[in-house]
Amino acid sequence: MVLYAYKIGQIMSERIITIFGTSKSSDEVCTLAYETGRLLAQAGFAIANGGYGGTMLAAAKGAAEAGGEAVGVTCSAFKRGRANEYITREIVTGSLDERLNTLIEIGQGYVVLPGGTGTLLELAKVWELKNKGFIKEDKPIILVGGFWKPLVDLIASDDPKSIRCIRLADEPGQIIGLIDNY
Repeated sequence: MVLYAYKIGQIMSERIITIFGTSKSSDEVCTLAYETGRLLAQAGFAIANGGYGGTMLAAAKGAAEAGGEAVGVTCSAFKRGRANEYITREIVTGSLDERLNTLIEIGQGYVVLPGGTGTLLELAKVWELKNKGFIKEDKPIILVGGFWKPLVDLIASDDPKSIRCIRLADEPGQIIGLIDNY
């Protein structure tokens, strides 16, 4: 593993898709993450994620095995140690907020996998920043699988305009097309 510390400005011009997901490692969700990382790398994207285990490891492994890059944005406040072995570049942040802000800043699009409260936080922040115009129009938010659909439907029932930036993909094979057509 080649691991370097990078500053945000060094990678801002790259084609990076940020993947949000859980640190849990269920087979189904990790398979989804692996396939997502692999397909994005094959399409010429680097991926970025939180850099640790679960779906973060699975997506980074998929990208690495397809010859792609995986940027891990880790947090020194966590006691988790180093990034997983498939991360090729690491950005170390000092807080959870800085970590999430970095993942949002370097992403040219966002893929959200099933997850828990941490993934919900990531989705909610990127979604609200997008709705308020703080994130460029050309950065899609793609939710993979049906996990988040009940939440999207609930939000849409109160504010139909709020879902204009959300795209739903039933499976990872649809992600590239949604990015290209956004």
